[in-house]
Amino acid sequence: MVDNVESPQPAVHRPSTISEVAALVRRASQEAVPLTVVSGGHGPWSHGAEPGIRLELGELASIEVDGTAVRVGGGAVWGAVAATLAAHGLALSSGDTASVGVGGLTLGGGVGWMVRAWGLAADQLVGAQVVTASGEVVETSTAEHPDLFWALRGGGGNFGVVTRFDFQAHRLPGIALSESVVEADAAAVLRAARDVLRDAPRELTVTYMDVPPMDPSAPAGARLTAVWAAPDAEALRAILEPISSLDGVRTEVTEPAYRDILMEMPQPEGDDAPAPPGFIGGNGLFADLDDDLIERLVAFRRDYPASVVFLRSLGGAFGDVPQEQTAFPARSATWFVMAGAFDIPGMLDDAARATVTADTERIVAGRLAEYGNFADTERPDAVPGMFAPEAFQRLREVKALWDPQNVFRRNHNIVV
Repeated sequence: MVDNVESPQPAVHRPSTISEVAALVRRASQEAVPLTVVSGGHGPWSHGAEPGIRLELGELASIEVDGTAVRVGGGAVWGAVAATLAAHGLALSSGDTASVGVGGLTLGGGVGWMVRAWGLAADQLVGAQVVTASGEVVETSTAEHPDLFWALRGGGGNFGVVTRFDFQAHRLPGIALSESVVEADAAAVLRAARDVLRDAPRELTVTYMDVPPMDPSAPAGARLTAVWAAPDAEALRAILEPISSLDGVRTEVTEPAYRDILMEMPQPEGDDAPAPPGFIGGNGLFADLDDDLIERLVAFRRDYPASVVFLRSLGGAFGDVPQEQTAFPARSATWFVMAGAFDIPGMLDDAARATVTADTERIVAGRLAEYGNFADTERPDAVPGMFAPEAFQRLREVKALWDPQNVFRRNHNIVV
């Protein structure tokens, strides 16, 4: 444990008890030093070098199961949660990557493989233990401090350090997985996927991703991956037939364990680890995947070799949640879309960067809202666009009540 908070580097603390977390938060508040909270996994502010206190919750990673009730420590990662729940025949809708922290993903919403079957990670949250800006430890739910609980479900890390998440898990006997390699007309595949999802049962969630060879987390090229929330390969094959029958599409359907479909993303460590390339991009939650948006995405991927396009189907249980029930925006959205280009030294000059920026802005122009968990920005003026106007005003009121001094500001910060 490092104690020199005057150093240009953050003082790293890894508390193993809730009282230690509370003491560190009180210290940050009383001494007015910057506080960075890392809840198990990675994120845009997890690895910064801002002076102050860096609070890493990795020691608080317990996972307790009682029936379908699950209590998860604020420092746990989703791979460990999925493996533990699998032994009980249970699962939660989480992200796609095993190393991602439960805390950051849930507080930002959490769009994952079961988003159409079960909703967001935040939709499965039924309670939480929070260390507030004053160092007080409170329990919150719809019955206790309901405004704080509402804000935690999509409002990010603005309101406290969540040291325990209480979820309601789902029975899951198994899944079916379809992986399609797209070697021909990407626009035709995206149109077919859109049409299938308009009337698809909520058991189906689909992802489309087209990445260059430089991306270590996924095979290069275009792939459409589908998950069916039951071990029924035949049902999945049947509903995907309009896609898999297209020319240039090769499809394989299997029935793996849910925990095994979470990606293992390499995490470089140490002083010699190469710095990740810059990224120029944007994302959005869209009411529909219309032909114009599809053409823009395909053209973007074609025009910039070192670029990535990512789409995830929404609807189903995601859309069942009333807009006012959580802070998360755009419950009427049916697709999440992200596009961006890697800013590799020597590849893009200033003019090219401006062109990439303009192209991504055109792609996201019709979005209902931006998804904060995919937004790598600290610009305060971008934050209102991550929420419905009424929700943003309510979040400001909750922030003013629970963190009036803005102790928790290393996030998509809601400024009072």
